[in-house]
Amino acid sequence: MAFQGSEEVEEQLEEPEETLRVSPAEEMPIDGPPAAEEPEPLLLPWDRFSAWVHCICVVGFDLELGQAVEVIYPHHSKLSEKEKTSICYLSFPDSNSGCLGDTQFCFRFRQAVGRKSSLGCFLDHFDRDAPVCLKRDQGYYYGHVYFRQVRDKTLKRGYFQKSLVLISKLPYVTFFHSLLKLIAPEYFEKQEPCLEAACNDIDRWPTPSPGKILTLPIMGVVMKLRIPTCYDKPGTSQLVQSAPGDSLVSIVLPTVHEVDLFRCFYPVFFHIQMLWELVLLGEALVVMAPSPAESSETVLALVSCISPLRYCSDFRPYFTIHDSEFKEYTTRTQAPPSVILGVTNPFFAKTLQHWPHIIRIGDMKQTG
Repeated sequence: MAFQGSEEVEEQLEEPEETLRVSPAEEMPIDGPPAAEEPEPLLLPWDRFSAWVHCICVVGFDLELGQAVEVIYPHHSKLSEKEKTSICYLSFPDSNSGCLGDTQFCFRFRQAVGRKSSLGCFLDHFDRDAPVCLKRDQGYYYGHVYFRQVRDKTLKRGYFQKSLVLISKLPYVTFFHSLLKLIAPEYFEKQEPCLEAACNDIDRWPTPSPGKILTLPIMGVVMKLRIPTCYDKPGTSQLVQSAPGDSLVSIVLPTVHEVDLFRCFYPVFFHIQMLWELVLLGEALVVMAPSPAESSETVLALVSCISPLRYCSDFRPYFTIHDSEFKEYTTRTQAPPSVILGVTNPFFAKTLQHWPHIIRIGDMKQTG
């Protein structure tokens, strides 16, 4: 039997600790190919930004035009007129919602036909190891909204109304919700220079690689997170934990995409088994809620309740009468489509009364 000398022991004690640690669940061996480090391709300016976000929009209210896109950043970002119109109408709560103060919610809309990203192959590289429910939405964009409405006597309308919207193909709703909480209040105070600084921060982030622990600086704050992989063992939660070397880390996100299922399903808890079956079967469902925050959270909870399976039909966390698919989804000439809609306008109570499955959460306020 060999014994170590005191000098050897001292040398071992002086070895530095790892600064990044994860929960024991992540240390378990996983099925699948070994995690070989691949060299990251040469990236041009704004490629890293585009890997996370398509663009950031500022949507305001104009007395003559109504909702209008005031700023798109980066300025070279491309959106069709139809996409801009969708973003305008979906970025504001319905007038009956009465959302004063700050409100966050999410929507989803179709991408314009015929337009492909020049980063397609590069972005597909990251989808390879992602779970099916976290792969990029090829034909749709997500809009993550931070809406502010406050009284302002200096404005003719009497209210300041504006939304900051992150447009992305990534379904990381929890991550973008947290990100907007950092960016939006600063933007409303400091305007466009703040937005430019935030976008430059994002363009310095590492790419969204599943399985890696990512440290993301933004607006003087550092976020730490891990994107799940398709090789993670089902039922295990591979939480990112704080480490001794994380003195600069301000926010540790336990998940990038999961919503609070219990809170979302609490109003309909006794029907949860039936709802799971309806989602699994792709049945037409409409969620009627008093605010876009409640409608979007409930729709996202419904879609995620069948995880790790991917919900392959269409779903709209927040849907309005101005949506380009309004006629398509509300027609009575054919059976309701396989879609989950989240609505807040009382008009839908009559328009969609022929739908077989309606979830009512709270009281939808009548306009006026």
